[in-house]
Amino acid sequence: MKKSVQNEGIEADFCGTGKEGLEMMDCQEYQLIILDVMMPGMDGFETLEKIRQKSKVPVLMFTSKNDNYSKVRGLREGADDYLTKPFHMDELLARIFSLIRRYTRFNRDRNSQEILQYEGLCVNIDERSVKTENGTFELPPKEFDVLMFLAENQGKILTKQRIYEAVWKEPYVYDDNNIMAVISRLRKKLEENPANPRYIQTIKGIGYRFNREV
Repeated sequence: MKKSVQNEGIEADFCGTGKEGLEMMDCQEYQLIILDVMMPGMDGFETLEKIRQKSKVPVLMFTSKNDNYSKVRGLREGADDYLTKPFHMDELLARIFSLIRRYTRFNRDRNSQEILQYEGLCVNIDERSVKTENGTFELPPKEFDVLMFLAENQGKILTKQRIYEAVWKEPYVYDDNNIMAVISRLRKKLEENPANPRYIQTIKGIGYRFNREV
């Protein structure tokens, strides 16, 4: 893996333990962290928890084949993506470049962040509007805030509780009607076919995700 990553011109540091990785994060800024669930000493979940205490850097986790528990736990605890072992290097490199592009898109100077461009969708941050094949829509506050929270976490599965508490700024009381109504209105504006959404995907039993492929 190390040779393949370096051959792509990616500058990378490689650590044998979570503790070593956390120490290196204190010394410099990274655009992506890759974690293996199984590590000596501090495992991937504990390392992820400590990373999220101080950084929003994208995290890609390696899990074993058919280990659905680790996948779901990692995503719920703050991982942005996962890859099951064994995997092809081409897929790993594609995930790396996708997460780095997303991170740099949302961490540029604020003045250069006026427009977010996706396939068939343009989000104007200053005007709080979207432009799609359906037309241009100025979004009400909650719709725009939900869209931005999902987009900022593109590819990441977000629970309804997390969305509600981030957007409504109040404790989640297990009433999904507000979230579902906002998502429904957004889909009617964003999606060519709201019944088969391209941008805001439903993750059954968990929440929603902004499609990482757009």
